[in-house]
Amino acid sequence: MVFRRKPRGREFFDLFSTAGTNIAASVDVLREFVAAPLDRRPELAARMHELEHAGDDATHAIVDQLNRSFITPFDREDLYLLASRLDDVVDHMDAAVDFANLYGIGEFPDGVADQVELLGRAARLTAEAMPGLVAPTELTSFWIDINALENEADHVYRKLVSLLFSGRYEPLEVMKLKEVVDELESAADAFEDVADVVQTIAVKES
Repeated sequence: MVFRRKPRGREFFDLFSTAGTNIAASVDVLREFVAAPLDRRPELAARMHELEHAGDDATHAIVDQLNRSFITPFDREDLYLLASRLDDVVDHMDAAVDFANLYGIGEFPDGVADQVELLGRAARLTAEAMPGLVAPTELTSFWIDINALENEADHVYRKLVSLLFSGRYEPLEVMKLKEVVDELESAADAFEDVADVVQTIAVKES
């Protein structure tokens, strides 16, 4: 029987769990923002920006812990990278909301709600996976499911771009909407980047 060491550094797992929870909260605000009337958008954009700051704080806390730790549960560069990729997810969602609010976008195309729904599923999986980093080799389903969601998100994104350039929208509106859908697509890509780092950690621990 092969015995594997249990990763030490409970504080890291707690910090990554906090970052995952913040991502899930950010998607909740994003979902509310997309469905909200224009007069509620500034308030929700402010809430999203607060969550983006909370994500930054979580990232800084992880980096600070790394800088103060002589022994880390996994390779130091992987932990830095995972913290950065988690932060990227919220950054892209915050940018999407900020663009939509600043541009005064009214009704979103139906595909935007589909993008947000897929981001919500990815956020839930990610929030659930972060405490599981204590046993990363058991997270195989996480990166497989995230990869499948990202493929779905790519399909939704391509349909949205096709719709935007179909002639149904004025050129200026196309530019505004595309900024938003591009950021949401980048958020989906960032979730896959998170899963890739988790897979790398698992491979090294196997």
